Amino acid sequence: MAVRLESEGRIRIVTMDRPAARNAVDPGTAQALYAAMRAFEADDAADVAIFTGVGGTFCAGFDLKAATTAEAREWVAGLDIPEGWDDPVGTPLPSPMGPARLMLSKPVIAAVEGPAVAGGLELACWCDLRVAGAGAVFGVYCRRWGVPLIDGGTVRLPLILGQGRANDLILTGRPVDAREALAIGLADRVVPRGGALAAALALARDLTRFPQGCLRADHLSARLPGADLAARLRREWQSARIFQEEGTHGAARFAAGRGRGGDFADI
Repeated sequence: MAVRLESEGRIRIVTMDRPAARNAVDPGTAQALYAAMRAFEADDAADVAIFTGVGGTFCAGFDLKAATTAEAREWVAGLDIPEGWDDPVGTPLPSPMGPARLMLSKPVIAAVEGPAVAGGLELACWCDLRVAGAGAVFGVYCRRWGVPLIDGGTVRLPLILGQGRANDLILTGRPVDAREALAIGLADRVVPRGGALAAALALARDLTRFPQGCLRADHLSARLPGADLAARLRREWQSARIFQEEGTHGAARFAAGRGRGGDFADI
C-alpha cells in the first residue's frame, strides 16, 4: 500500500509509503491520499490528522518518472476545475497530488523529515501546521524542470510567508533548510532529526483536548474564504495548463537522470 492509515486515540496518521521513490506521488497514491483525507473529515472519531512519509522523507513531489505514462496523463486530464466551482468545503475536488484542493474543517499537521519539495512542498503547505525535523529541506525543486506549481503552491506560499519570501522560493527554486524554514514561518516547530512525528503527535494530543466545535469554527474563520481559495486555485490551474509542454519535457529530463538530488547545475 502506498498510503498507510493508523489511529491513535482521536488522531489519524496518514503516511506516504513509497520509500523507493522518496514518497513521490503517482496517480494511485494521489487517489489514496484524497480518499484518506476525505474519510478523516467524515470520521466523527477523529479530530486531528498527521500527514507524514516513511524513510526519513516527507515527499519528493509528483513522480516524474510516472508523469509521462498514459495513467498519469489520464489522471491529470480529468482534474480540470469546472467553471463556477467556488466551494472547496461543500464541493470537494481532487488535485494532482491528491488532497490539495480540499478545505477541511479539522486541522492537519505535517510531520516533515527530509525533503518536502515540489509537489511535496505544496502538500506540506496544504497542512495547517508543519513540524520539521532538523534535516528537513523545503523547495520549489520543480522550477528546474519547467513543471509548474498546480497543487496550491502559488496560493498558499504567499499566505504563509508573505509575498516577498514566497517570490524568493517560487522564482529561484532554492532549498530551504529547517532552521531557515522556522525563521521565515514555513515551519512552525523544529525538533531534532527523526523527532518530527513524535512532536506532531504531542501537538495533536494537545489540540484534541480543546472543545472541538469552537476550535473548528475559529480555524475555518481564520483561513482564506472558500470562494476566494477556489478562484485562486482555478486561476493557478488554468495558468499552469499553458505550460504543459515544458513540464512534459522536464519530466523526461528527470527520468533520464538529470538534476537529481537538488542539483541545479545539470538541467
